[in-house]
Amino acid sequence: MSDILIGNGTVVTGGEHNQLIEHGAVLVRGGRIAALGSDVALLQQYPGAHYIDAHGGLIMPGLLCTHTHFYSAFARGMAVAGEAPRNFPEILERLWWRLDKALTLEDTRASVDVYMADAIRSGVTCVVDHHASPNAIEGSLDAIADAVEDAGIRACLAYEVSDRDGLEAIAGSMRENERFISSLRAGRSELAQTGMISASYGLHASFTLSSATLERCAAGADRLGVGFHIHVAEDISDENDSMTRYQKRVVERLEAHLILGPRSIAAHCVHVNSGEIGRLAETQTNCVHNPRSNMNNAVGRAPVEEMLAAGVNVGLGTDGFSMNMLQEMKAAYLLHKLALADPRAMPGNLVWKMAFQNNARIVDAIFRPFCADFPRVGELSVGAAADIVLLDYVPPTPMSEENFPWHMIFGMDGLHVNSTMVAGRWLMRNRQLLTVDEARIAARARELSQALWQRM
Repeated sequence: MSDILIGNGTVVTGGEHNQLIEHGAVLVRGGRIAALGSDVALLQQYPGAHYIDAHGGLIMPGLLCTHTHFYSAFARGMAVAGEAPRNFPEILERLWWRLDKALTLEDTRASVDVYMADAIRSGVTCVVDHHASPNAIEGSLDAIADAVEDAGIRACLAYEVSDRDGLEAIAGSMRENERFISSLRAGRSELAQTGMISASYGLHASFTLSSATLERCAAGADRLGVGFHIHVAEDISDENDSMTRYQKRVVERLEAHLILGPRSIAAHCVHVNSGEIGRLAETQTNCVHNPRSNMNNAVGRAPVEEMLAAGVNVGLGTDGFSMNMLQEMKAAYLLHKLALADPRAMPGNLVWKMAFQNNARIVDAIFRPFCADFPRVGELSVGAAADIVLLDYVPPTPMSEENFPWHMIFGMDGLHVNSTMVAGRWLMRNRQLLTVDEARIAARARELSQALWQRM
């Protein structure tokens, strides 16, 4: 593969000390970044490289999403019969738990295809998914992995273990997680070892998991050397259930069952208290904030700044909303200001850090068990992954390292993304998708989703 030199743009390095390199360029070699700096200097140094003109736009690290549900694609536009759900438990029972039971393996694959096109168009280069299809468990993670591999995006997969569908489903869900994780060290080892696919052990939430199930899953994950991906205190009902049935708050209960840790993801954490925040920090458990979903489900505001101040690594995800992470960043920026009636809450640089640095730490933690040489993501630096997006954004006001996060929040959107690269491979150039057929995907998804809605 010949070198690729992407130049004539403003390079946004990301990383701990974000820099903007005007009239900059990035050299891509073998799936990683080999050099970055002045466009003129790199052109002179690497005259044989294939040159890509950014036309004065932005050359940025690919966006990362650390919690979502691909299967939710089939919920778009779907009306829940009868009176609208009044609370989060009703939303689960009347929408999501009916939808996931209706999924076939073909539906699962089609819904992932929808999300792959969405992610590539939005400049998202790595996604962490959490799947459930109780009547089509076996092989579901393979169906997802096949779609992800075809699209060319990095992804971490997990199957949701839950007690809600009985003993057979519990056993099948555990087998699916453990079989797929094992396959990443065998049949799919090349994809895993090159940092394209990884896995966590999926769990639904404390209120649908018995102590016996948690113990069995903890033993399986420990044997396989992976962490967990679980919803934590998304709604107050989760905390109430844990206190009523186990006399422990959710985080305390999960810690007692060895679910927390540096390779685990606790999604949401809306209703954790100060004691639980301390335990999340002490165990180095990663949390993921999903503001659009939390607002939509009316479950509350996660204490994100409190968690960050306590040392918890908090990233950003979409929880089944569109893959437009720039929209998620805007939601995170606005939600906390409104909820706290304080315009100082959740400043732009904090949102930027969550979306790039903190998400990158989560991705590294969950990919490294399968890829010892996993490259840095969420930044453009020598040796980092060549996961790059080009944006058409031309700032109407001065742009600097200091104010760049606010340019992202107030000026940029996924629609500005014109090209997406993962591991040195173009997945979209000049808004033309190269690895997926968007029209075919949409047509097939409409056909399958209509049939699924009828089954529900």
